Amino acid sequence: MSRVPRAIIFDLDGTLVESLPGIATALNRALTAQGLPTHEESAVRRFIGNGSWMLCRRAAPNRDDPSIDAIETLFFQEYTTAWREGTHPFPGIVLLLETLTAQGIPLAVFSNKPHPFTIDIVAALFPTIPFTTVLGHQPDAPRKPDPARALEIAATLQLPPADILFVGDSTVDFETAHNAGMPPLLVDWGYHDHAALAATGAPVLSSAHQILPFLQAPHPNT
Repeated sequence: MSRVPRAIIFDLDGTLVESLPGIATALNRALTAQGLPTHEESAVRRFIGNGSWMLCRRAAPNRDDPSIDAIETLFFQEYTTAWREGTHPFPGIVLLLETLTAQGIPLAVFSNKPHPFTIDIVAALFPTIPFTTVLGHQPDAPRKPDPARALEIAATLQLPPADILFVGDSTVDFETAHNAGMPPLLVDWGYHDHAALAATGAPVLSSAHQILPFLQAPHPNT
């Protein structure tokens, strides 16, 4: 029996798209405006995964919460245009999504990135992919790894969570899948350390071209 799921939920940053350049540009512009030190992309890479407020917190760890709020506001202002700087699908992703769509597998996106940016990026970079749901973070909604919104997607699809594969590049995505009762698949081309991903016990792939063969492979115990 193969692993082909009845639907797939994808994380966005670090999974479907390389968004680090635009994030780093916007973050550093916001920090500069506040008179704070900036960071190399390699450092910003480690800040990504828990939403924009935590991104700013990690970039300015010695500032109080109101200061982080101010940095986040500036980050949003800058990211409105900066996200276009270097943001692109990872190699093989478009073909993967097109193939899954042709196979009739419903696809969704669930990100901790603010919802308006999530919508804009998906629309700009994947205009031909008919995602059933595209969800970013919205005010008063729980962030990953809270499973509530992943379960909302399952309800929309009218599928049990166990039939929906959750694909992401971080331990936050693994925890979200686990909390939602969805099988996880992790990828290491994004923004999280491979060893930490492997330590979860979930499958970890290193190329988008490996995903279809993985889904079509038999279970080891069948």
